[in-house]
Amino acid sequence: MEGSILQYDFIVKGLLGAVFASITAGLAGTYIVSKRMVFLSGGITHASFGGIGIGYFFGFNPVLGAAIFGILSALGVEYLSVRQKIREDSAIGILWAFGMATGIIFIFLTPGYSPNLMSYLFGSILTVTNADIIALGIMSLVLILYFGIFYRTILYISFDESFARTYSSYVNIFKYVTTALVALTIVLNIRMAGVVLVLSLLTIPPNIAMIFTRVYFKIIVWSVVAGFIGTAAGYVISYFAGIPVGATIIFTLVIIWVLVRLIFQMLKYIQKDKR
Repeated sequence: MEGSILQYDFIVKGLLGAVFASITAGLAGTYIVSKRMVFLSGGITHASFGGIGIGYFFGFNPVLGAAIFGILSALGVEYLSVRQKIREDSAIGILWAFGMATGIIFIFLTPGYSPNLMSYLFGSILTVTNADIIALGIMSLVLILYFGIFYRTILYISFDESFARTYSSYVNIFKYVTTALVALTIVLNIRMAGVVLVLSLLTIPPNIAMIFTRVYFKIIVWSVVAGFIGTAAGYVISYFAGIPVGATIIFTLVIIWVLVRLIFQMLKYIQKDKR
């Protein structure tokens, strides 16, 4: 249709990316919110910036560098807190600062200008590539299969790790694998929302879902739905308003969270008043 925004290839890529981003963020986000590991995820997000800087300096894909750095940081926090008896929040703070400092140093040392740096910090609809879409699509499939096959174990680990150990003797392995998948999910969504805001993409949709339900599977489903609505709407708004896409997505999700919460509270009040 003439004049439609769908005539632009980057818009179609962005909306397709929104589908996969909502799936990955919905699954991984439900886990980190339920397990109360949002701060750890924030550490992974910012530590991965070190991999972006290294990627720029050595001339390979910064997303690959961020993925390696993010996964190693996630596993590093687990190692430092368990094996070295360092408090988890301290370990996260150390790796958070180290990753950001490493990224800044290597970007500064990189000859010339890094034109795509802002897209990694704040996200950009113009920089979503076919490779990004394919990577997010594969990640979506991996997470669906992983959560589908090991749903009950992941459910127990999310809410009661002690009980999970009576159900499975491989809890530690599941924790490492799931944390690594969360780290990879965060990194692959950096293009969508940027290093600064990507954590919100994983945490806001589950909090919207938890207004409706406390059932784990339903939280995942509603998180995916809310994530897609917020991400797609954010892309469209940013296109017409000419503002940064990552910030627009998060702003839209927060507005949705506020409106849904207000509507839900009003409905509860009306039902209570009728009684």
